[in-house]
Amino acid sequence: MKTYAEAIDYLYSRLPMFTRDGASAYKKDLDRTIALCEALGNPQHKFKTIHVAGTNGKGSSSHMLAAILAQAGYKTGLYTSPHLVDFRERVRINGEQVSEDFVVDFVQANAAGIEAVQPSFFEATVALAFDYFAKEEVDIAVIEVGLGGRLDSTNIISPAVCLITNIGMDHMNLLGDTLAEIAAEKAGIIKPLTPVVISETQESIAAVFRDKADRVQAPLFFADQIYTAERVAVNSQWQQVNVQHQEVETVYDLDLLGSYQVKNLRGVLAVIEQLQVQGFKLTPTDIAAALSKVQLLTGLQGRWQTLCTDPLIICDTGHNEDGIKQVVQNLEGMSYVTLHIVIGAMRDKDLAHMLPYLPKNAVYYFSNPDMPRAMPAEELSDIAAGYQLKGKSYGPVLSALAAAKEQFKKGDLIFVGGSNFVVAEVLQDLAKK
Repeated sequence: MKTYAEAIDYLYSRLPMFTRDGASAYKKDLDRTIALCEALGNPQHKFKTIHVAGTNGKGSSSHMLAAILAQAGYKTGLYTSPHLVDFRERVRINGEQVSEDFVVDFVQANAAGIEAVQPSFFEATVALAFDYFAKEEVDIAVIEVGLGGRLDSTNIISPAVCLITNIGMDHMNLLGDTLAEIAAEKAGIIKPLTPVVISETQESIAAVFRDKADRVQAPLFFADQIYTAERVAVNSQWQQVNVQHQEVETVYDLDLLGSYQVKNLRGVLAVIEQLQVQGFKLTPTDIAAALSKVQLLTGLQGRWQTLCTDPLIICDTGHNEDGIKQVVQNLEGMSYVTLHIVIGAMRDKDLAHMLPYLPKNAVYYFSNPDMPRAMPAEELSDIAAGYQLKGKSYGPVLSALAAAKEQFKKGDLIFVGGSNFVVAEVLQDLAKK
């Protein structure tokens, strides 16, 4: 493995990969991650961390936190998943992706250990990220959970603060059939004596977090009980959010446009407050400046992102019940003549928790991303018809998008979503142009 392409092919082809293979790639223990990191000298203990879990909002929240810390002058690592265009999006320092050379060197140096331990793709990637952050001597790293929390490969860190965002119905085949069961898995990241912020109070499951925090004596904060936040203006470039905290009112300009970012912002600000208590110098000026340019500072893509204005194309990676509800809320806030929706889904998605919320007056272009885990477009079309969603199946994502563009007329809107991987294929195609 002398080239980056060879190293990536090794990681993709030799290791089980959840995004491609589904549940069979999910390892229900931390043994392999622990073994890999022990061989590396436990790099995860050589820098401070923030751990972020949740069903929706954890990616955006992680990027906002990383932007604020970097803006304030801290050398800040950021680990997220999945990537949309380039594997190296997963591992960044101050917005810069890990170098191709580091990926090659890591795979070469650790190939024997990888063969011996037989980790999943995600486990190997987590170890790579921790090794990179340690060698680059970051001040702090924001670590996003991949799936769940308790048994997620990232859950071997000792964070300064934990953040748990919205809890919704997703990955039920792995995490549980009820919100309480899913919340218990997410609560698995709560550590002894470590402050934990819950972005949104969901009364039906709040006791899950209170019970876990009490057991390990972790200070617990519900962000929406500390901060009130309301969107007061929005345009194509930013949204203004009015935040009130202890009788102090602040208006932030967010470059992340989805209405759901208002919820995420409360959790982010509550985490920042805990970091300030621990001695981090994070000024109001730095916070406001960072929130106005999160995409620039971190490279975040796929969150209510405008891809083109003529024709008007917007994408969003929301891919479960709560994510789809938020997408629909954003669509309802827009003006258009005809709504064209390019959509795809994975075979293991519970479509009964997604399709009922999609608009019935839209024209649908059903597609399937290019991976074995994807649901065939025709099957998705047949299931969607049962929910009165009308359209045609087109197979490949780009074929579906091309058909939507052909039907587009002035004043229309094309929305691309339903799955991370539908959005990813569109972004990858744009990156080539």
